[in-house]
Amino acid sequence: MGNKSVLVIFLVIGVISGVTVWLFLDRLSPTDVVPIEEDVPIEHDVPIEEDVPIEEDVPIEDDVPIEEDVPIEEEDESPAEPQKTDDEPPAPDRQESSITKMADAATIAKLEEGFKKLEAATTCKSLLKKYLTKEVFDQLKTKKTNLGATLLDVIQSGVENLDSGIGIYAPDAQAYSLFSPLFDPIIEDYHKGFKQTDKHPNKDFGDVNQFIDVDPDRKFVISTRVRCGRSMEGYPFNPCLTEAQYKEMEDKVSSTLSNLEGELKGTYFPLTGMTKEVQQKLIDDHFLFKEGDRFLQAANACRFWPTGRGIFHNDNKTFLVWVNEEDHLRIISMQMGGDLGQVYRRLVTAVNDIEKRVPFSHHERLGFLTFCPTNLGTTVRASVHIKLPKLAANREKLEEVASRYSLQVRGTRGEHTEAEGGIYDISNKRRMGLTEFQAVKEMQDGIIEMIKIEKEMQ
Repeated sequence: MGNKSVLVIFLVIGVISGVTVWLFLDRLSPTDVVPIEEDVPIEHDVPIEEDVPIEEDVPIEDDVPIEEDVPIEEEDESPAEPQKTDDEPPAPDRQESSITKMADAATIAKLEEGFKKLEAATTCKSLLKKYLTKEVFDQLKTKKTNLGATLLDVIQSGVENLDSGIGIYAPDAQAYSLFSPLFDPIIEDYHKGFKQTDKHPNKDFGDVNQFIDVDPDRKFVISTRVRCGRSMEGYPFNPCLTEAQYKEMEDKVSSTLSNLEGELKGTYFPLTGMTKEVQQKLIDDHFLFKEGDRFLQAANACRFWPTGRGIFHNDNKTFLVWVNEEDHLRIISMQMGGDLGQVYRRLVTAVNDIEKRVPFSHHERLGFLTFCPTNLGTTVRASVHIKLPKLAANREKLEEVASRYSLQVRGTRGEHTEAEGGIYDISNKRRMGLTEFQAVKEMQDGIIEMIKIEKEMQ
């Protein structure tokens, strides 16, 4: 076959194919033609959504640090681990895993400056100065709790106030574990040998009828008071509390106290809106806490004042509750004279009643958790205002008797005050390693002995 014949055959085939395609397309409806979707990204190239607006109505808690650089766990369907409450320090075998945050350079610089100030303060006698050695300082200065508290928060009150007896506070519950190389020896020193391996006994108010009137003739004891501190479960301590939390706690407490009955029935007075005249009168009567304590101010415990603060008292003003002063709650029973038995029984009734309505922070080893390490354990402080003119004339003798019974001698208005008119505030010193009953019994026995010596000296 010649070349011309082959060419003719190919031309014929091409014409036939073109006609066929034309006839096929002519039969299609316009809807049968599917357009190509352009600019649809392939799924594996989908970009991360940026500029998603933040929901503005959700308040940000300033004091809770944001955890950065935490890798996202993809498709982990294992049950979430229960979150620890703020009042529970990390378990011993997991403490290191919680130490993931580091203090910033500015904080460390302030710590270095504060440590030098302590070292140079040769007249300072605080337990902070005694136990914050260079080795302990270097070990703790970079650490930071999950709520953002550093060693600076722990020691800043003692650094600023070199006349402090203790000098440290716990900004949150975890601080007792994270900064234990400093807290543990101070706790052991103050609480007479309560070591890190020791465990505080369970709550035991004992036989309330064992307590008596220590001064039935009313010649020495002006008034008697027994109080305990409590922290509300699920909330941090003062330095880490937000303004919203202060308000929330006050609402819960005031609602709870308004349901008390019988001898405990009374009224709650918020500090917000309270006139200066009423406030000062309550302070003078020893019913209300003072505003602006320099030791608490330095510990950053007076923020948002007076929001969330207040006082509850019964109609006879023999039962009081301070709200958000140093601790979340200070539960107080008090009256004129020396009838310790009556005062103690009232307190026990009140504490047991409130605890049914408001759960308290409690640690298996440390007992009830509070802001100051001197108030751990039982948190109980039983005290009298007492005149002992003969014995007090020899302050060394007075302190010797007090030490024998583990008692503390303070001024009329408490720590860091003077004795007014020869009236001293004398109380039990130990709170840990013994029961509530034992702590108050030490105070009763010591006061009875002091009155006996005073009578002998007259």
